[in-house]
Amino acid sequence: MQSTPKSNRLQIGIFGRRNVGKSALMNALTRQQVSIVSDVAGTTTDPVEKPMELLPLGPVLFIDTAGVDDEGFLGGQRIERTRKIFERADIGIVVSEGHNWNKYEDDLLAELQKRSIPAIVVFNKSDLTSPDEKLLKRLQDCKISTVNTVATNGAGILDLRTALIAAVPVEYLDAPTIIGDLVKSGELAVLVVPIDKEAPKGRLILPQVQTIRDLLDSDAGCIVVKERELRAALNNLKKPPAVVVTDSQAFLKVAADTPDDVPMTSFSILFARYKGDLTEYIAGTRAIDRLKPGDNVLIAEACTHHPIADDIGRVKIPRWLTQYVGGQLNFTHYQGHDFPQDLSRYQLVIQCGSCMLNRREALSRIWYCKQAGVPVTNYGLTIAWTLGIFERATAPFINK
Repeated sequence: MQSTPKSNRLQIGIFGRRNVGKSALMNALTRQQVSIVSDVAGTTTDPVEKPMELLPLGPVLFIDTAGVDDEGFLGGQRIERTRKIFERADIGIVVSEGHNWNKYEDDLLAELQKRSIPAIVVFNKSDLTSPDEKLLKRLQDCKISTVNTVATNGAGILDLRTALIAAVPVEYLDAPTIIGDLVKSGELAVLVVPIDKEAPKGRLILPQVQTIRDLLDSDAGCIVVKERELRAALNNLKKPPAVVVTDSQAFLKVAADTPDDVPMTSFSILFARYKGDLTEYIAGTRAIDRLKPGDNVLIAEACTHHPIADDIGRVKIPRWLTQYVGGQLNFTHYQGHDFPQDLSRYQLVIQCGSCMLNRREALSRIWYCKQAGVPVTNYGLTIAWTLGIFERATAPFINK
């Protein structure tokens, strides 16, 4: 459980004003002294994350945030970091003192509801104060669960755990498969894994590992080869594989070596569906044909690795797009959890495969783009479009 990637954990954000007991609540939930607790308001300055196992859900990630009423210049920056947690929280806990509910708490609830994030209101320090009956009625009418706690002595924590389990989004419990619906039990997939400068020494990258695991969970098998060995591997099989999956950078060679009657796609496109919204991404990809020289393109990469020569996001995709459009484009790059709130200057947003993001954050980025009217796609779909193999790369998902 502890080695489960953060992107695959249910992420639970803890929000509220300073000194209402958010950090104490985090410590009580995790049964560890994860966050510093103090009577001094504003002790938590940056989001504090703690992975743990929450039965019966399995691996989760609790995120303690700075108070939304923080003050001053640094306080504003802390609030901005807190608000970024909305983009990846699967469940939001709003912590308040019963007698002191006002615009801050209303705004937090409104933000969670706007994003369709299940919310739980925790009235902490319930040994000292109680919430107003009218407030409780209002929350009840909005179908928002409330829990009374005393985080410092653990009172109410079991009730909060029960409320968390009840609030888990259905889509988390019924998570989409990566590839299991494309490869039936007993069938075989061929995975093409180039070993280049960006391949981590001694191991595979996360999408490749997770795809292999998903095949095993689906009682299917796989052969893993480099692009140079693909043709020989296919020739050695008694019957064709259910699908060939490749790193997007090797699309052209893999497409040439894979018979036309064998479905073919890429890890990035698999993850476009697994982590995001493939339908929206496909629609956004078609906007590439509307790009003109001088247009602005945002490239968002969830990884924070140091870019190397011929980097996919900083070199190859800009080069392929520039060649396709027939003129220079203006590229802006964001890494990690950073993502601009104002997208109005961009004509296209290209998201990476999102293996380091949870699905909520990937969908939040798509939501931002839709609100701004900016088309959004991802690496694999962009590469397939510019190389002229888009229809073939997306064919395995038609009618799925």
